[in-house]
Amino acid sequence: MDQDEPRGEIVAAGGAAGVKRLGFFGRIALFFRQVIGELRKVVTPTRKELFKFTAVVLVFVIIVMAFVYGLDTVFSWLTAQVFGVPQ
Repeated sequence: MDQDEPRGEIVAAGGAAGVKRLGFFGRIALFFRQVIGELRKVVTPTRKELFKFTAVVLVFVIIVMAFVYGLDTVFSWLTAQVFGVPQ
């Protein structure tokens, strides 16, 4: 059986005929089983991948910061032109 396929643990909402409704503690246990199942699918990146991902995020943040700084500069200049510079 494929790991992504449900094993009959998912409870349908709406009270369909023939579907077993879990109690409070059964739903909590189901939640933790599903969490553990998802955590088993997690793949830890290698050191090289981690540095690459970090570099991509930092470059993206720098680009967004430069864009916001540019917008701030343009709008500040535009506001000074429209309303005049206070003296």
